[in-house]
Amino acid sequence: MGRSSTPPRSSGSRRRQSLPRAAGSRRRRERRGAMANAARPAPEMAVAIGSLRMKNPVTTGSGTFGYGREMAGMVDLSRLGALTVKTLQLTARPGNPSPRICETPAGMINSIGLPGVGIDHFLAEELPFLRHCGPPVILSVAGCRVEEYVALTRRADEAEGVAAVELNISCPNVKQGGMAFSVDPAATAEVVAACRAATRKPLIAKLAPNVTSIAVIARAAEEAGADAIAAINTLQAMAINVRTRRPRIATNVGGLSGPAIRPIAVRLVWEIARAVRVPIIGMGGIQTAEDALEFILAGATAVAVGTATFRNPGTVLEVIDGLQALVAEQGVARVRDLIGAVEPWE
Repeated sequence: MGRSSTPPRSSGSRRRQSLPRAAGSRRRRERRGAMANAARPAPEMAVAIGSLRMKNPVTTGSGTFGYGREMAGMVDLSRLGALTVKTLQLTARPGNPSPRICETPAGMINSIGLPGVGIDHFLAEELPFLRHCGPPVILSVAGCRVEEYVALTRRADEAEGVAAVELNISCPNVKQGGMAFSVDPAATAEVVAACRAATRKPLIAKLAPNVTSIAVIARAAEEAGADAIAAINTLQAMAINVRTRRPRIATNVGGLSGPAIRPIAVRLVWEIARAVRVPIIGMGGIQTAEDALEFILAGATAVAVGTATFRNPGTVLEVIDGLQALVAEQGVARVRDLIGAVEPWE
């Protein structure tokens, strides 16, 4: 009987036959990993800024989410860790003349000029709605003199439903007031100390990046009684229409925000975290959960989503959901375990 004409199997054939088994083994490992992740409790996302308890570390950037009511039809406000409202002053104001916004390749420049309804209107008409919606409210205030900040802080202290006060001492598009305080440690300390005496609620100092050392300013705010630091506000910027030779903003310069400033903001948060012990609310160009976690690793306890919500108000909820998933991937039980957990190169 002759040999079979069937050729022997090559090693390549054996490898090809083994591929389904290898793929099956890989799928089983993936299923086991997924089951392990499913069995692991969801990470604890709550953080605290003084007595302000946030169910997750995500708030809104002042001026980018209005007073909350405007977004309620698009975003479930109760899911926010906190809602930081548009900056309020003692009286209503129209803001700067147009044009006061222009897009840039990786963000936008604005010189809005802090238009707003004024503190009386907000407390009477807007705050009751927010109390019904449920998110803790951070009231952002600004003034031209220390006395104005104190008066606003006192009103916030008396208002039921205001969880914390943010002192906007850093806005670069106001010709008088805010900028003068935030560029000088002594002026920063003066306004923070005066407002500290006017409230027992958490006091947050929002700082400008347009300084030689933001760590020095942050330390001055902390020593004066600030419970937290918010950073960063916008960077001073300018854009020119080369055909008309006119600046694209009526005030000539404005504040740059958006993803272009995020690496700068992360670096400044990292510097502040090494200088103070109080919590930091990091902000500046956050669009994704990865962006938010970057700030937390740099030292932020909480983060604020701002410019990205102009394009999609739901971005803030996407960041909340994505951040929880990222924290779970890190294998830690609490988001707090990742605050300042960056591992710098030696």
